[in-house]
Amino acid sequence: MVTKLRSFSHSVALIKVHVVFVSKYRYPVITEAIEADIKVLAESVCQKSDCILEDAKADLGARDHIHLLIDLAPKVSVSRLCNTIKTVTSREIRKRYAEELKPYYWKPVFWKRGFSAISCGGATLSVLKQYIENQGYDN
Repeated sequence: MVTKLRSFSHSVALIKVHVVFVSKYRYPVITEAIEADIKVLAESVCQKSDCILEDAKADLGARDHIHLLIDLAPKVSVSRLCNTIKTVTSREIRKRYAEELKPYYWKPVFWKRGFSAISCGGATLSVLKQYIENQGYDN
């Protein structure tokens, strides 16, 4: 596997982060449609921050969390990017799927507080991508 560094104005970088967001109370609310919308919204947030969303996949078996693989720009804080993604996706998902979410949430929430962020090196990226792609399938 060839590792490609990204060039920025005064630096080059390869910063890959595996992020996991969990639904509030781990309720099974992430459907295929919601997963697709989260991916589009997260991709937009990443682009605005000079980052790249490489992969996104929800565990459609449990339907309570989603994995993101992000190529991070060195100027971007992991926590700030994650909080922005969570804010934007929560707001939009609650607007678009208000009726479907009504039985689960009475307050304006979608995500559990916090997130999981794990740095990953080039050697494990293919394994990590395969792991993310296989979410929701019984092995």
